[in-house]
Amino acid sequence: NFDPEQMRQRMMERYKESFGVTDDSEWKVIEERINKVNEARREVGFGGMGMMGMNRRPGAQGGDQARGGQDRQRRFGGEPDPAAEALQKAIDDKASNDVIKAKMTAYRDSVKAKEAKLQAAQDDLRKVLSIRQEAQALQMGLIK
Repeated sequence: NFDPEQMRQRMMERYKESFGVTDDSEWKVIEERINKVNEARREVGFGGMGMMGMNRRPGAQGGDQARGGQDRQRRFGGEPDPAAEALQKAIDDKASNDVIKAKMTAYRDSVKAKEAKLQAAQDDLRKVLSIRQEAQALQMGLIK
């Protein structure tokens, strides 16, 4: 059985080992910031239309397919983006072009805000890392 918490712990142990951290107080600071980066990454990666739209067929009005996508999002830690849901509803309802344009703008703004949150979390993590640890974090995809 898949245990997300167990997987998260193993990932944290690998980060700690790769970063060569032996001091528990130092690790606590780094781990907290890694968690913020990972949370922001989940929001950017799963909080939008990506997962929700994957299981939808054109013209689907919700039902099991849309709900399945949302259930999958929650299992992987992301919550549906209300702006993405509003855009999908406008598409499904065959709303006017003006309404769809407004929903697209709101969705794009939501994505930009999530990306800015991720960048801020990565910057905060970078501040507590040595150059060697920063290089490791870059290689691991934790920072850009």
